[in-house]
Amino acid sequence: MTKSIDYLIQPGGKLTGRIRVPGDKSISHRSVMLGSLAEGETRVTGLLEGEDVLSTLGAFRAMGVRAEGPVQGKLVIQGAGLHGLKAPAKPLDMGNSGTAMRLMAGILAGQSFDSELIGDESLSKRPMKRVSEPLGRMGAVIETAEGGRPPLRIRGGHKLRGIEYPMPVASAQVKSSLLLAGLYAEGETSVTEPAPTRDHTERMLRGFDYGVKTGGARISLRGGGRLKACSIDVPADISSATFFLVGASIAAGSDLLLEHVGINPTRIGVLNILRLMGANLELLNTREVGGEPVADIRVRAAQLRGIRIPEDQVPLAIDEFPALFIAAACASGETVLTGAHELRVKESDRIAVMAQGLKWLGIDARETPDGIIIKGGRLQGGEIDSHGDHRIAMSFAMAGLVAAGSIKVRDCKNVDTSFPGFVELARHAGLTLEAK
Repeated sequence: MTKSIDYLIQPGGKLTGRIRVPGDKSISHRSVMLGSLAEGETRVTGLLEGEDVLSTLGAFRAMGVRAEGPVQGKLVIQGAGLHGLKAPAKPLDMGNSGTAMRLMAGILAGQSFDSELIGDESLSKRPMKRVSEPLGRMGAVIETAEGGRPPLRIRGGHKLRGIEYPMPVASAQVKSSLLLAGLYAEGETSVTEPAPTRDHTERMLRGFDYGVKTGGARISLRGGGRLKACSIDVPADISSATFFLVGASIAAGSDLLLEHVGINPTRIGVLNILRLMGANLELLNTREVGGEPVADIRVRAAQLRGIRIPEDQVPLAIDEFPALFIAAACASGETVLTGAHELRVKESDRIAVMAQGLKWLGIDARETPDGIIIKGGRLQGGEIDSHGDHRIAMSFAMAGLVAAGSIKVRDCKNVDTSFPGFVELARHAGLTLEAK
């Protein structure tokens, strides 16, 4: 059993200098998946070498895909083609990654062989009916555990047919799963979103020369094509950058430059929300790399104010809310979040766990069914349980910059799933953090 890791953060300090956070997790997952299904050699740079992405790579290796690396973010994949995967000898372990499990379900639904997707204790509690049900409508045969949870047993050899699917909840993972299944389906597969979600799958499919149509909220593709190998430069992950954006905003005297950060328009909710709160953010050197917009982001300390978070920004910032809750705790006045029920079915119930942690640090934080109300105040020292959730752990680490006393965050080993090297990079930027 892996030994637990706790963080101890001493108060004081500021974040300064230049840093580059690891590669975008969403784009890294998709580059491994599409590179494995393409024809020819795909070269990836800037790949996130976190445990989640390595789980995805391990799954494709188990299905016969050859890949060299990753070494310092470089990975070379010899694609097997859409129909070149081989039956794995054992269940495919997705670790802690809901993204990997849901997207893989779409890919595996179109294969000729049976497969099984498993995950760790946290992933095994997460809802999978949101993909298994629409995939079933396409003709897939997927068995889940009680309550639609993992493991997923996927029966091969079933012919898929395209469907029109109006999504009940905005979810890039569900959209992507159905589009990936659509590669194997007869006719057209289309998804209509109730609100915009991250569009990395559509962008990357086009990068692999596969036709995707987008019209308003409807995204569609036809099955029966092929993916052509290409080169991918993965931008730094805006979700990982968020911890430093918040830390530098709340710690007096901070002035930090985050390099080569992905600013995909479907992911910049955190920038929009922080600006509404009064954050001092500047986008420099904006450019496009491999179809994805990137920029360097300069952030300086600012007096934040509480706001009512616009609901149209929620899907654009869904992974960034734990860190944004720390910003709200340090802001003057009240911050109100609604329309974010999705936070309750992440790696933890992020609304409940963050509310509990903020209360332990002396902040007035009240849960609502689909959000939270946080009254800004002075963070005290204390001990926090991250519930094994990497984003909770890193958010409370940044809270340590401005707390009245030291903060201990328990159960932080899952930080490596999304942000290997977090401790070293945070120390380099100015956080007094000990991991043991």
